[in-house]
Amino acid sequence: MGEARRVFVSAVGSKRGRQGAPGQKKAKGQKAHGQKVMGQKVTGQKVAGQKVAGQNAKAKDAAMAPAPAARVSTVKEIAAIAKVSVATVSRALQRPEIVSETTRQRIHDVVKRLGYTPNALARNLRTARTRLIVALLPDIANPFFSEVIRGIEQVAHENGYSVLLGETQGSLVREQAYADMVAARQADGIITMSPRVPAIPIQGRLPVVNACEYVKDGQVSSVYIDNVAAAGVAVDYLVMLGHREIAFVAGPPSSPISVDREQGYRAALQRAKLPAHAALVAAGDFSIESGERAVELLIAQGKPFTALFCSNDEMAIGALRALSSHGLRVPEDVSVVGFDDIRFARYTSPPLTTVAQPKNALGREAMSMMLELLNDPAVPPRKRVLSADLVVRASTSPRGAGRG
Repeated sequence: MGEARRVFVSAVGSKRGRQGAPGQKKAKGQKAHGQKVMGQKVTGQKVAGQKVAGQNAKAKDAAMAPAPAARVSTVKEIAAIAKVSVATVSRALQRPEIVSETTRQRIHDVVKRLGYTPNALARNLRTARTRLIVALLPDIANPFFSEVIRGIEQVAHENGYSVLLGETQGSLVREQAYADMVAARQADGIITMSPRVPAIPIQGRLPVVNACEYVKDGQVSSVYIDNVAAAGVAVDYLVMLGHREIAFVAGPPSSPISVDREQGYRAALQRAKLPAHAALVAAGDFSIESGERAVELLIAQGKPFTALFCSNDEMAIGALRALSSHGLRVPEDVSVVGFDDIRFARYTSPPLTTVAQPKNALGREAMSMMLELLNDPAVPPRKRVLSADLVVRASTSPRGAGRG
């Protein structure tokens, strides 16, 4: 079994939207001020008819008096002692990686000596931000989204934000519940991984970014791959291996990316001057079980095929199981290609040839777009298209290569 190899690197280009600038605008650090508690002055009270005299009486009175309240250090005091600006102190506390090591250490020494603790609540009240982003995904069990979420969380953490995961299960009610959090200022924005834009009853630009899918709203920034081109590359590869009867397991028709992948499949057949047979197409819902059912249907329809392209890896895994149950060997009898390159794709038997999406990069770019929008609501919406690669593994081979 040979190692996986990548072909058509960066071959998936963009014609769907304009390319965003390569540089990303980072979130600016927020100033953090402590709360100053004024010391209380305790004065003695004169009691008629009594004379308090002598050092012992004064000492006794002082011992019984309430202690002055402790002063809380402020960022200004730290800056003065460390001989830096207030802004530098804020950066050292919130984004230490952008402050020189010498300056950072000097500030931290002063912070430690004074026992200063940043008041996050006061900072958030001043900036009117929760520093919380909601990431909406349709199915938390789908392993594709784990790497996207990791990319979102990485950039969020680097910029002092937290991420709340929300699984919608395709429910509009669930989506709206999370959208209402933004309207109620319980979250700053939403990164959605479905083709719908939640309705948020606020004025101005909606704090929404879309990742992986397509949305019709031109005011929503999005990051995705060109699914038409990526699917075409996968089918072109099967054609190059000599396959002529290429079956297809589509995703749900409600998903724009599913529609685009079928379009890419059909366009590749047309380029190769191959007919598109209805009996060679079956639909699933992106789950393993649906991939297995789809192959059962394809086999029952009686139209032979030597290659199979699936709209995602989970359905391809189900397809491998169904083919095996019918005594069909992969790739000797049927070559199989998936889409996404989830972690499990390399561990199937045989390892799965698949279109690799830049999952971590999709998440990082989506969160970077969100930070741009939160820092400047007037920033123009962007449509960023990333490239995808075809990763060739052992589930594909030339037509007839294993037949004796």
